Amino acid sequence: MTDDVAATTPWQNPVRARLARGEFVVGVAITATSLDLAAVAARAGFDFLWIEMEHSPLTLETLRHLVLTSRGLPAVPFARIPIGETWLAKRVLDAGVHGVIVPFTSTPDLAMRAAQACRYPPRGRRGSGAGLATSTWPMVPSYYDSADDNIVVVAIIEEAAAVDQVDAIAATDGIDVLFVGTSDLSFSLGHRGNAQHPEVLAAVAQVRDAAVRHGKVVGRPAATPEALAQYVDDGFLFFQAPSDLSLFAEGARRWLDPIGRAAGAGRLAY
Repeated sequence: MTDDVAATTPWQNPVRARLARGEFVVGVAITATSLDLAAVAARAGFDFLWIEMEHSPLTLETLRHLVLTSRGLPAVPFARIPIGETWLAKRVLDAGVHGVIVPFTSTPDLAMRAAQACRYPPRGRRGSGAGLATSTWPMVPSYYDSADDNIVVVAIIEEAAAVDQVDAIAATDGIDVLFVGTSDLSFSLGHRGNAQHPEVLAAVAQVRDAAVRHGKVVGRPAATPEALAQYVDDGFLFFQAPSDLSLFAEGARRWLDPIGRAAGAGRLAY
C-alpha cells in the first residue's frame, strides 16, 4: 500500500473493531521495563498491551519506548494510568497509546472527566499537542479525528461506591468499557482479596448488567484460559491476562517442575 492510499484509507483500532463485532479481546499486563519482552508480548497473540503504570515502576519515558517498540505489531498499546487525572491521560495519549485505562472511576463526575480528557473539543478537553502520537499512529488523513474515533476509554470499577453509582457511570458518553477490578472491589467490600465471596460476585454481576443496559463493553481479569471462556459466556469481552512476569514465572515452573527445580516459583505474583 502506498503512503497516499494509506493516508486516505480509514483505520480502525483493532481492539475497537473486535469489540464492535462482539468478539472478546485480551491484553497482557506489561510491568517490566524490558523492550524486548514487550516486543515478544506484542507478537504473541494478545490484542493489546496493558501497560501498567499504576502498579509498576514504568514511567512516561518508558511508556514512550514501549509505544515505539510495539509500532506495527499486532498488539496495540494501552496504558493504565496511576490515577484518573486529566493531565496524566493527556500525557499517555500524546505518547501514542491507543487506549487509556482509568483506575478508581467511582463517580459519574470522574467518568466524565476521564472521557473528556481523551477526546478533543468539542467532545472533550484534550490539548492539541500530539506531535509524538502522530509519529506513531497509523497513517490517516487526520490524527485528531482518528484519535477521537479510535481511542478506547476504560473505566475501572473497583470500589463499593462505584457499584452504587454504576448505572450513571455506565451512561457516561465517551466511556467505552467498564472493567471490574475484582481484587480491589473485594477489599472495598470487606473481603480482602476473596473475589468469590457472594457479595463480590453480586457486585460484579451488577456492573455487568449496567454495562449491558447502556450499550457498553464489560471486562475483568482472567487468570486462566478456562476462566476467560466462562466469563465470555457470562457476557464479558475485555480481559486482562496475567502479567509478563507472571507468565514468565509460570513458564519457568512448567519447565523446571520435571527436574525438581521449581520449588517456590509459584510465589511470584505480579
